[in-house]
Amino acid sequence: MSGNSFGKLFTLTTFGESHGAALGGVVDGCPPGLALCAADLQVDLDRRKPGKSKYTSQRKESDQVEILSGVFEGKTTGTPIGLLIRNQDQRARDYDKIKDRFRPGHADFTYAKKYGFRDYRGGGRSSARETTMRVAAGGIAKKYLSAHYGVEIRGCVCQIGDIKIDLKNWDEVNQNPFFVADKEAVGKLEALIMQTRKAGDSIGAGILVEASGLPIGWGEPVFDRLDADIAKAMISINAAKGVEIGAGFAAIAQRGSEHRDEISAQGFKSNNAGGVLGGISSGQDIRVKVAFKPTSSIQVPGDTVNLNNEPVEVVTTGRHDPCVGIRAVPIAEAMLALVLMDHALRDRAQNPRGNKNTLID
Repeated sequence: MSGNSFGKLFTLTTFGESHGAALGGVVDGCPPGLALCAADLQVDLDRRKPGKSKYTSQRKESDQVEILSGVFEGKTTGTPIGLLIRNQDQRARDYDKIKDRFRPGHADFTYAKKYGFRDYRGGGRSSARETTMRVAAGGIAKKYLSAHYGVEIRGCVCQIGDIKIDLKNWDEVNQNPFFVADKEAVGKLEALIMQTRKAGDSIGAGILVEASGLPIGWGEPVFDRLDADIAKAMISINAAKGVEIGAGFAAIAQRGSEHRDEISAQGFKSNNAGGVLGGISSGQDIRVKVAFKPTSSIQVPGDTVNLNNEPVEVVTTGRHDPCVGIRAVPIAEAMLALVLMDHALRDRAQNPRGNKNTLID
């Protein structure tokens, strides 16, 4: 199966299935000399892993990452970095009842039709469990970007269902199970998720992720625009259905005089562009929003067909997230980090004189 690699100079190739023996990845192109250990990657993996609260999947996985290669005496060697996470709580039997029928809204149908074969154990390769390797690799990119460029990446949940959450305090994000920056919203979200789970249903979510401290000049027009690669990275995440950069779809209702980010000697006066102009970083914060659809695996009966194209009813039992977007924050952060790391190396190779970090010489 093609399509398992991401990036040009800083690349990630992943392998493994939801209920297989392990998930793995190979990161190639990481410069030598970066201080790195498994603990550096474990922080975000712990944020992503299931079973951390009653509002997410109750699958119990430690998601302990192993670094198999590419690091010697605590530093990267410049050679491929092998990563591995062993699955510990596989329960393929949870899917026995649906192994011959397709879940509406799920990749079961398209995978089976494309490849003529279906791994029904939690969706196999199409499972969001594949994103563990993205998060691990993103940890490497995050550390390098911070150490060498001063770039910092962070994200939060900005909406669940019809509840929009204000961005009040970034310090709150990792202090609650919903990754929100407003602690006053937690009670409403608890009630919504528990009500949704009790009904056997699921609900969608919106994620905001941003990067600060970028130099001016990252991005390669025309087809490798920075914002184009960010959009591709985000929409590649399981259940992602929409991406906004800067003002996004709000730009439809804006006038040019409102949307344009006027410039002064001190810099830009606004950031409707989301930190990217003409596919090149402007030095402002990169701001991205991602929409995640409701989880497809639900207990509400639905119409579908089986492998013989016969009409049947499907009900999905087992351990699933009532809102898959909740655990997507570290995944979105990781994908943004992978894009920025790749473009940092590409810019360094093409433009060794460096970027100008001020608007005026």
